[in-house]
Amino acid sequence: METVLVTGATGTVGSRVVNGLADCDVAVRAATRAPDDGQFRDGVGVAFDFEKPETWGAAFEGVDAMFLVRPPAITRVGDSILPAIDAAVRVGVERIVLLSVLGAEKNPLLPHRKIEKHLRATDVAWTFLRASFFMENLLKVHQREIAGAGEIVVPAGDGETSFVAAEDVATVATAALTEPGHARHAYDVTGPEALTYHDAARVLSDALGRPVTYEAPSLVRFARHSRRLGRDWPFLLVMAGLYTTARLGLAGRMSDDVERVLRRPPTTFQEWAERNAAAFDLGMSESADDSLNGDG
Repeated sequence: METVLVTGATGTVGSRVVNGLADCDVAVRAATRAPDDGQFRDGVGVAFDFEKPETWGAAFEGVDAMFLVRPPAITRVGDSILPAIDAAVRVGVERIVLLSVLGAEKNPLLPHRKIEKHLRATDVAWTFLRASFFMENLLKVHQREIAGAGEIVVPAGDGETSFVAAEDVATVATAALTEPGHARHAYDVTGPEALTYHDAARVLSDALGRPVTYEAPSLVRFARHSRRLGRDWPFLLVMAGLYTTARLGLAGRMSDDVERVLRRPPTTFQEWAERNAAAFDLGMSESADDSLNGDG
C-alpha cells in the first residue's frame, strides 16, 4: 500500500484531499504543525513545518506521493519549500502534486512559478493543479459582508472570474495522487463558466432569498473597508493583487481539464451557492483563512 503525505492538511483544499484519500487504497499522512489537536484520527496526523527542517525526516519517511501546498505566509520559497522538495525526493518520494494558481506559468512574480520550475528540474513525477479562484473564498473571506450588509466588496471591476469549487480541486488532486496517467501534466482547474461579481451577486441573491449587491468598489474604498474589518496590510495587499487580476480581465480563463480528469462537469457557481446558502447566515461568521489565491 502506498503512503500519501498531504501538506496543508487543515486547509480548504488539503482537508478535502485527506477526506478523499480516506476512500482510496492508500495510507494517508496529514501534515500539520499541530498533529495532536484532534482534527485527525489516530495515526494520520504528522508534525510538519516547511520552516523547520527537523520535522521533514519523519514526515517524508516512507512516503510515495505528496500533495504540496505553499503556505500563504511563505513568499521566499527558496528558503524552505524548495529545499523541502529536494529532501523529499532524496528519501524516495516519487510523485508530487502541486496546488498552483491559474496563470502561474506566465507570471514570474508568483512563488508558484518558482516551485513549478524547480519541480520540472527534478526526477519526480510532478502534476500541477493551476486552480482558479475558489468559490469558498466568498465564505472564508467575505462571509461577514455578504451575511451582514448583503454586499460583495472586492476591487474586481467588471472583470470575469472562472470560479472553481474547492471540492472539485481536491477531487482532481486525489485522482492525480492515486491514478496513473497524470505525471508531468499541468491542469487548469476552473469552473464551467466565467462570471463577473455582478453575476455572482445575482446568483447569491437567488440562492439566499435576499438581495446581495456588488458596486465594483475602487482599490481605495476596498482598502478602507478591509482595514475596518481588521484585515492586516499583507493580507489586504494580496487580496488587492488578486482582484486586480480579475479587474484586468486575466481571471476568466476556462478549461475542460476538470471534466476530462473526473469524467463529469465541474460544479457551477449556482450549484455551489444553493448548497452553501445556510452558511451565509449572520450567526455563522468565519474568519479569513488560507483559501485565498488557491492555497489551502
